[in-house]
Amino acid sequence: GQERGRSSGMPAGMRAGMRALAVLLCALRAGGTELTFELPDSAKQCFHQELERGLKFTLDYQVITGGHYDVDCYVEDPNGRTIYKETKKQYDSFPHRTEVKGVYTFCFSNEFSTFSHKTVYFDFQVGDEPPILPDMSNRVTALTQMESACVTIHEALNTVIDSQTHYRLREAQDRSRAEDLNGRVSYWSVGETLILFVVSIGQVMLLKSFFTEKRPSSSGAST
Repeated sequence: GQERGRSSGMPAGMRAGMRALAVLLCALRAGGTELTFELPDSAKQCFHQELERGLKFTLDYQVITGGHYDVDCYVEDPNGRTIYKETKKQYDSFPHRTEVKGVYTFCFSNEFSTFSHKTVYFDFQVGDEPPILPDMSNRVTALTQMESACVTIHEALNTVIDSQTHYRLREAQDRSRAEDLNGRVSYWSVGETLILFVVSIGQVMLLKSFFTEKRPSSSGAST
């Protein structure tokens, strides 16, 4: 009885704001898949997803490491029709709303490269983002201060998620470049060391030949 009494005494605006906050925490984004995978040279990797008609999806991808950071990508609908195709792209985003129901295929190809191993990241988001507040699209009244704050927090969180993904990929790229540069510097240092040893031994042998006493031959001594 006490619990119901206290709840009924809560202002309507605060109750609406608490409901909005609960919805905000439960559903932040549309469903999707993120994946980072290895793509060897002269290879192709395909993924498949069954989708309903009229459903929106977005494919974002980026090459993290390897070669010139480029890859071929194409998307096919269930009828085998190519609805997206790009060659040697470092990154791109492809939004689309399905026209037919069935299995959609998106592939990443590194077949044009004969020795560069690639690492590719993609984010496949399916479906429209659900409304933050119940019946938000049909509302005729203005949002309360709590509801407006929830909408602002939701947008800020989405921005933070996108920024974290961007900086995570940039960090992976920079780490790969730093490791590659470190390997090249190490090999160059080993090469310089070997050259230094060879030159030093050559100089010692050359100087030794200058100070070596040449003895006369036996035939010259007999005459």
